Amino acid sequence: HAGRQITIRRWGWSNESQAAAQAIAESRAALAIAQCSAGQKVLKREHKVPYNGGEGLPIREEVLARHGDTVITRNSYGARCINTPNVLFADIDFEFLQKQKKRVFFWVCVGFFLILIAFFRSPFVLAFVGWLGLCLGVYLNRFNAHSNLEKIVLTQINHFLADHPDWALRVYRTPAGLRLMATHRLFSPSEDEVKDFFAKVSADPKFVQMCSSQQCFRARLSAKPWRIGITSHMKPRPGVWPVNPERLNDRTAWILAYETQAKNYAACQFMFAVGSGRIDLKVAELIALHDTENQALLPGLEIA
Repeated sequence: HAGRQITIRRWGWSNESQAAAQAIAESRAALAIAQCSAGQKVLKREHKVPYNGGEGLPIREEVLARHGDTVITRNSYGARCINTPNVLFADIDFEFLQKQKKRVFFWVCVGFFLILIAFFRSPFVLAFVGWLGLCLGVYLNRFNAHSNLEKIVLTQINHFLADHPDWALRVYRTPAGLRLMATHRLFSPSEDEVKDFFAKVSADPKFVQMCSSQQCFRARLSAKPWRIGITSHMKPRPGVWPVNPERLNDRTAWILAYETQAKNYAACQFMFAVGSGRIDLKVAELIALHDTENQALLPGLEIA
């Protein structure tokens, strides 16, 4: 192009065959070359990007099982995940909510302090206010760290259900917060009602981005490795699929060690069902699959 050689790399994918994947790769490469020849700026090489955060698209993960249009995959750090196009999950991260509360408190304090500066010029008054603010900040920091954010989220859920009496939810406890599963009907990730639900129950923004980018809902089915004493990363890095056949034995050995340890933990724990109690027939199948795979109904298991 323009008197110089350019190398453009593209990858392809298929559920049918390697030949079909190759054809997609070639068509994508041809499109990129045409765009480059037309003067458009194109990415020369596609790097292997894990799906975490919703940036690696399509999902480059090993398919472990298929149940209709529901797919179980292994993610970039080795955990099993369920991917469904129409059964609504929501992930709520207490740590994110805690940071959000602290951020709001900080700016409220700044505003309050600026108002006092505008009305009081005495250095003694300002010193007292500064000391009081410091004490209050330390106290609220401890309060936030030990407060029951779960109660706050459950209150939000109850408010949402009061405005949507036809909804039915299953509530699970996760290591970092709560997982919600809507059972009364099927949903599309792009529905406005889904977006409203995510906002009203304080769903994790990263989870919301993942659902929107891939147009599917997703839930982890097995423990995070670092929570169950496995300190090494799944090999080879960065954990996307497929891998070089020469490294497959390393990956298989890591997975064997991980799965042996992970069977002693649950990814989440079922708490209760709320709302109308309705269960769509297709959702009922996914409930059974989800609860079995992540051991959500087994008592005594630590969640990780």
